[in-house]
Amino acid sequence: MTSPSQKNVNLLIADSFSRPAIDKLKTLANVQYKPDLKSEELPALIQDYHILVVRSTKVTAQTIENGKSLSLIVRAGAGVNTIDVDAASKQGIFVSNCPGKNSAAVAELTLGFLLALDRRIPENVLELRERKWNKTEFSRADGLLGKTLGIIGLGSIGKEVAFRAKSFGMKISGFSRALTKETARVLEIEFCPDLLSLAAGSDAVSIHLSLNSETKNLIGQSFFQAMKPRAIFINTSRAEIVDTESLLKAVQEKKIRVGLDVFPDEPGTGKGEYSHPILNLPGVYGTHHIGASTEQAQEAIANETVRIINRYLTTGEVENCVNLSQNTPATHQLVIRHKDKVGVLAGILDLLKEAKINIEEMENRIFEGKEAAVCKIRLSSKPQGEILTQIQSSKDIIQVELLPV
Repeated sequence: MTSPSQKNVNLLIADSFSRPAIDKLKTLANVQYKPDLKSEELPALIQDYHILVVRSTKVTAQTIENGKSLSLIVRAGAGVNTIDVDAASKQGIFVSNCPGKNSAAVAELTLGFLLALDRRIPENVLELRERKWNKTEFSRADGLLGKTLGIIGLGSIGKEVAFRAKSFGMKISGFSRALTKETARVLEIEFCPDLLSLAAGSDAVSIHLSLNSETKNLIGQSFFQAMKPRAIFINTSRAEIVDTESLLKAVQEKKIRVGLDVFPDEPGTGKGEYSHPILNLPGVYGTHHIGASTEQAQEAIANETVRIINRYLTTGEVENCVNLSQNTPATHQLVIRHKDKVGVLAGILDLLKEAKINIEEMENRIFEGKEAAVCKIRLSSKPQGEILTQIQSSKDIIQVELLPV
């Protein structure tokens, strides 16, 4: 898919967004800014837009099906679980995100939870507002020095959390599917071979994973059973990674102390009504999915969004694209050096079409002097000898090479 011409690009921003970044985008496209747009209103509005930028607004399959002109969706943040990526892929719509730009902000909130849970800061504030002095009760705190923080997920956010927690004198243990003993040694953290060993050895646990089919409900009953009584559990990633019923039981039976920035079935807008049984339990602190919501993080994400869109409109390339296949069905690759003339490639494509061979990927690069080019075509099956002979017979073909993929 080629990118639309900048002169007639319609771009919709369906969430709150940086004003300086909006001004930059207005130099690239016709921008409509609708920060209060609700997810259910989006399908009726999307038809004439080529590019959609969202933060929290959900992009459903219906929105994507209605987006007849839509070619790019940018999530101004890291996770893309609010976007129906499968529906976008079926329609050939690029989905991009801004990973790593909010790492420090999420890490800061995580450390805020650690301190608040250990020192019970919210309860301190509430009792003082009620004109109560209770030093006797609130003097009892464990302290973080020397305690072990288990981090699940050692991507950019997990590493930022580890860095900050070390400054508090905490020991760090880590688990992720990509973490090796060697990498753990470089990061100066303890390597945990599995989730249960991390749970059993940690005084506090923090989740920093993306949501996918492998991580959904990853943290469940067996994990909480392995945790120490009164240990701290923090989730600033995605609610669906944790089995909420198991967490509720752990709070009630083991007095697990909990900090949550994410919840099941959150409202799809910035304001709304929300209730959940876990909010009523003592020792549970919640914030309003604000992990990435610092001015620093939002400016960094906004600037990255502008960069992605500018690159797309000027080159057709989509950086940070999350839905391009890493493994195509291609079995063979044709490498064709040819004269840079009109119709040369068209003739080759016609031959492949007649042979019912699908083109999975194609790239054509021009040599200096603009007289010759090289075309790489990845094919769904191996072309028979007569097709290669026909291609080679053209006077404008310099060389043909067939390679297995």
